[in-house]
Amino acid sequence: MNLHDNEQAAPLKAVLAAVDTGEYDPDVSLDELEQLAASLDIECVAHVVQKRERLDRASAIGEGKLHEIALFCQNTGADIVIFDHELSALQLRNIEEVCEVDVIDRTMLILEIFSRRARSAQGRLQVELARSRYMLPRLSGIGTELSRLGGGGGGAGAGARRGKGETKLELDRRHIRQRIRSLEGQLKQLAQRKANLRRRRKKDELLTVAIVGYTNVGKSTLLNTLTGAGVLAEDKLFATLDPTARGLTLPDGRTVLMIDTVGLVRRLPHHLVEAFRSTLEEAIYADLVLNVCDISSPQASDQIQVARDLLDDLKLEDTPILNVLNKADRLAEPLSPLGGHNAVISAKSGAGLSDLMRKIAALLPQGSRRLKMLIPYEQGGLVAEIRREGKIFSEEFVAQGTLLDALVAQKLISKTQGYVVE
Repeated sequence: MNLHDNEQAAPLKAVLAAVDTGEYDPDVSLDELEQLAASLDIECVAHVVQKRERLDRASAIGEGKLHEIALFCQNTGADIVIFDHELSALQLRNIEEVCEVDVIDRTMLILEIFSRRARSAQGRLQVELARSRYMLPRLSGIGTELSRLGGGGGGAGAGARRGKGETKLELDRRHIRQRIRSLEGQLKQLAQRKANLRRRRKKDELLTVAIVGYTNVGKSTLLNTLTGAGVLAEDKLFATLDPTARGLTLPDGRTVLMIDTVGLVRRLPHHLVEAFRSTLEEAIYADLVLNVCDISSPQASDQIQVARDLLDDLKLEDTPILNVLNKADRLAEPLSPLGGHNAVISAKSGAGLSDLMRKIAALLPQGSRRLKMLIPYEQGGLVAEIRREGKIFSEEFVAQGTLLDALVAQKLISKTQGYVVE
């Protein structure tokens, strides 16, 4: 189904379905699926859950429950069934035949959201790559324009038409494989450019802070509040898809690059993790990671864990992680500031941001230091070095020499130790 067809039409009605195999809480997952659907203006009219040891090979949910879903569709006027699992081509085809409405799964829904939200060239390439990888094994079950076999019935003529249909399917598969290779090549080139950019940052000693976390927890609002980035910040899942980087000056005078990354959800499909790996790798190469959650949500601890699991998958080991507990303004009672690698804030009201900035500065590598120094006039060359390698905030000429408030590069700190006054 092409959900783009519904962008200007009345909202679609959907039945959401899940199989409870005991691996996760299906009710929580379906609530999230409903939010994902709502971001595309799809209205949920029913949740259907079937407990099974494993997904049924032919219909995922089982024949009896499938007919129950079909009845739900008839009684509610549902236009679409959305499954909370990835479906095979066989399952897609069988479910559509019984329910007589369009059927998509969780991955297809997220892909559609991503395709609408991607703005940068890299974002659009990543979405197309994920979609192509997903479609390739399902061509015979997704839609009819790519997989319909010609004719039907018996006889030699029908057999010849089926042969043409099979050839068309193979052509489609070959075309998608070629497109996947092309997209991978283009993304590899973009990744190389980003790697060169990261090397330049390291050479210039520019520190980076990656903002990661669950979707719709306020990452973009935090970036906007700290840096005035002007990033779209909506109360929608995946409102921001493309990474945004902005500079931020810390209390100790250092400037860092804040990088927003794509939002996460539970059970983020493998196709998307792989396609967006180059975007998520911003966290790997960062000097500090901010793991943002919505502290007012009952699932706050789960949100923190979702991001932690992904960072583990990306083999993030030595980089410090600061948990940012956002939306504290929504709590019935104020939450006291927490010690350790935690910061309680409200990106919307600004509460707790001073504490957050101090903790960011403390956790970042101490490559430079802000110092007040009284440097004798005969050491004018040292003042010139500090100016060239760091940043001077104030400069005053007094009887004993030059009084400086400056950000001093690491390599000059030993030279300045005898002149530090504060």
